[in-house]
Parts: sequence; structure tokens; C-alpha cells
Amino acid sequence: MNVQFKKGVLELCVLVQLDKKDRYGYELVQRISNQIEISEGSVYPLLRRLTKEEYFTTYLQESNEGPPRKYYRLTDKGRAYLHHLMDEWKVFSDGVNQLIKEADLQ
Repeated sequence: MNVQFKKGVLELCVLVQLDKKDRYGYELVQRISNQIEISEGSVYPLLRRLTKEEYFTTYLQESNEGPPRKYYRLTDKGRAYLHHLMDEWKVFSDGVNQLIKEADLQ
């Protein structure tokens, strides 16, 4: 898949994954990778930026499988931003789908 497509949608994918449940970085990478091919290195800078912008808070939790894991929790500000991005995505994807549909008819 085109790298620019993925970069543009990765932020939305991360936010959606955190909407209902706190997750740690590697878990986010795995869940997103199940649907679209991404590199682990693309997620962590995004997590740092979104945390700095106060869309997430973080906390450490002990793990049975090694060192403590850093979990990300969506803040109210992050949830509002997620809903804004989802609205934008719907308008954008509907427009693209309409253009594709019109091209297929000709």
C-alpha cells in the first residue's frame, strides 16, 4: 500500500484503538498491523507527539513477560480530537469513493 496513504491514516488508527481500551505500544502496532502493513518505527514517534499534545496520558504497568509496559490512555481532549478526525475521514472517504464509483461507470 502507498506509504503516504498509511501515514495519513495511522493517527486515526491509533486513536481508534485507544478509544475503548488502554494499550501499550507494541500491542497497538500488532493490532494495526493485522489490518494494514505498518512498521513499528512509525508508531512510536506518533505516540510521543500525541502524548505531548495531551491526547494521551501514559502509565507503567507490570508485565509477566518482562519489564513494565508503558500504556497509553486517551484523554478527553484526545477523544474529542478522535471524533473530529472520524468526521473528517467520513467526508474524505465518501468523496474518494464517489469519485471511484463515477470513474467505474464510464
